[in-house]
Order: sequence, then C-alpha cells, then structure tokens
Amino acid sequence: MKKLVSILILLFLPLPLLAASLLIPMDKSQTDHLKAYGVVYKALEQGDKAHWLLNYRGGSFLIDYNPEVQEMCLLMGVSCQKITSGEVSDINRRIEAENMERVELEKAPSIAVYSPPSTQPWDDAVTLALTYAEIKYDVIWDAEVLTGVLDEYDWLHCHHEDFTGQYGKFYSAFQSQLWYQADVRANEEMAAKLGYSKVSLMKLDVAKTIYDYVRRGGMLFSMCSAPETIDIALAAEGVDIVPSEFDGDPVDPGAAGMLDYTKTFAFENFVINTDPLLYSHSDLDTYPERQLRFPSEQDDYFYLFDFAAKLDPVPTMLVQNHVNTVDGFMGQNTALRKSYLKKFVTVLGQPDNYDEVRYIHGNLGRGTFTFLSGHDPEDYRHRVGDPPTDLSLHKNSPGYRLILNNVLFPAAKKKERKT
Repeated sequence: MKKLVSILILLFLPLPLLAASLLIPMDKSQTDHLKAYGVVYKALEQGDKAHWLLNYRGGSFLIDYNPEVQEMCLLMGVSCQKITSGEVSDINRRIEAENMERVELEKAPSIAVYSPPSTQPWDDAVTLALTYAEIKYDVIWDAEVLTGVLDEYDWLHCHHEDFTGQYGKFYSAFQSQLWYQADVRANEEMAAKLGYSKVSLMKLDVAKTIYDYVRRGGMLFSMCSAPETIDIALAAEGVDIVPSEFDGDPVDPGAAGMLDYTKTFAFENFVINTDPLLYSHSDLDTYPERQLRFPSEQDDYFYLFDFAAKLDPVPTMLVQNHVNTVDGFMGQNTALRKSYLKKFVTVLGQPDNYDEVRYIHGNLGRGTFTFLSGHDPEDYRHRVGDPPTDLSLHKNSPGYRLILNNVLFPAAKKKERKT
C-alpha cells in the first residue's frame, strides 16, 4: 500500500519537480574540482549512468539522479544540483548547437601505478591526485610488469622512473645520500632476482612490456622523467648507453649514433647525454635554455588547445578545464622539445611560439599514451626532500585536473575514444 501511495504521489507531481539528473558543474562555481572526479568514478563503480559534457561549463558531468550520489557529493564537498528532464533537454540542445559534445562514461577503469616499493624523497602528483579524489589504484613494480599483470588494468601511470637504468642521473649530487644508495641496491637486487645482469636490461624489458601493453589497447599516462627515459630506453635497445658509474662497464663507442627512433612512443632525433656527472639524459628537455624565456615563475605558463568536440572528442576530454591557461611547473623534465615530436602526436598544451610542449597525446596500435611534463602542478620548484603537496589547499587546481582527465578518459564509451 505504501509503495502504491508513493507511486501515485510521483505521478501527480508536476514534471518540473521530478529530478531527472544530477549535474556536477566543473566551471569556476565548483567547490572541489578534484574530488568531483572521485564522485564520478565512485558513481560508475556502483553502476550509475554518467555522461561527460565536453566544453559545457568546464567539462561538467551529468549522472542519472541517485540520492546516494547526491549524498556522496555533500560528504566530499563537491558542488552539484538536481535538474529536471526539461533542463537536461535544454543542455542537450545547447550541446548540439555549439562546440560541445556529450560522451557516455561506461565503467570505472582499473588503475595501476608503476612505482617503487621503497620510499623515495619525493612525491608523485598522480598518486596524490588519486588519493585525494578517493579513486582506488594498485601499485605495481618491475616483477609484476614482467609477469603479465598489466593485462588486468585499463590505465597505467608510470612514476617518475628512469627507464635507462641510470637512477635519475642523480649520481653527481646524491651518490652519498642513503636514499640514493638504497634505491640503487633495491634495483640491483630486483634485477638479479629476475635473472638480469644489469638494471638497464631489466628496465628495457619493462619499457618494452609497457609499449606492448599500449599497442594492445592499454592507456598510458606519464609525467616528468618517465616520458623521456622510456623513449630513450626503447630507442637504445641493443646499445649500451649507460656509463660505468652506473653499471660497471663503459658506453658503447658511437652509442649516440646507434639509436633506433622507430621504436619510441613520441619522440625522434633526440641526442642522448652520456656524461654521468650531468643531470640530463638528453636534449629532449628544453632546460636550461628555457630560463631565458621564462626567467621567473610568473612568466611560466602554457595554453590548452581548443579542439572540435564533436570531431575530436579524445583530445577535448583531455583538456577539459575551467581555465584555458595553466601555470607552468618545473621537474626533472620541465618541458619537451616540440621539434622532436613524431608527426602523428597531438599537442594538447604548449607556450606561445617556442620549441617546447608541455602536454601531448598519441595513439599506438589499439591504445593511447599521454605525457605531461613537470613534477607537481602546485609546487613550481619541487625539490628532492620537499614535503608532499597538500591538495586540500588546491581543490581547484587546473594542473591536477589535467591528470584526473586522464584517469576518467578510459571510462568513455569506446567509440568516443577513437581518434
């Protein structure tokens, strides 16, 4: 009887009072942009239907009305509003008429973070973002990658790894530090355990496994030194580019001219640096000459490109933001040289009129890769040993939004992910 009464009440309510959807705005009205991604992820996990409204109010989300999701927004401090079916129709009409698109989100992606088990004297922006947004992830390392665990995940993030086996080229500045010595020891022990004579050979196989994971349909996101070093490692297969200070034997004579750029993800024609005392892997990073163009933090920023949402939904998803300009931030790799990009790679963000890019995307086989340079979007000069960034102080960070766009990107319906 109670159910019947409830149904009758609903039937006689005026249509405008019936909430059809929950709108999570992502423009400047949003109180916590970062946790909003967590709400959408959790909603997908529990089977709710959701859409990403590209270019509508900063890339807002629309979820079929569920009081549990509304309560989740309240508990996580995320702005949301109930809207009627009529209001949804108005939004859809606007999307049809303007440079906007409505993308269905199918399921919460399974996420892996490639990160060392040992404690490092720096944080990782992606794990900070995932933890703050309350999005679950698994941590994996070399042994897991090399035994096929990547097949269990839709999306992989690489920690600020040195895939060349040179330990970040921190030798000159930090060889006497306990954390550096522990890192070398842990990697050497893992290589020996897995049957490798050198760390560089183990890391090469890890890089090749990740490349194959993407080729077969996986989605890779990396920041800072990982994009540069994974391409260097892949290009240098069969060539010893590691100085004796790191592996006990010298670099192959003429190693710099023996690279095969057809094996890389995104870059070609770069020149490697084999000096163990220089804190640089190659000339892919535009530092230090970029200091002439960006002499101070206030001068350093980059623009996000504006894409045709209906024709190019993938790059449009990846640049969704409530601003068009993102403050720059430094890292072991602060920016990547544009002139070394392969022709098929899409630039998502860069400064004006300069030979560098900050944010790129590309297809490889059935999968994709997205690279973002720099270390921490909310700490301009994040140094070794600095404390982790407190994201509760940066709830509306445009730079961290770029990271979380990538986390939700694999949830998009497959036809929308094709470029």
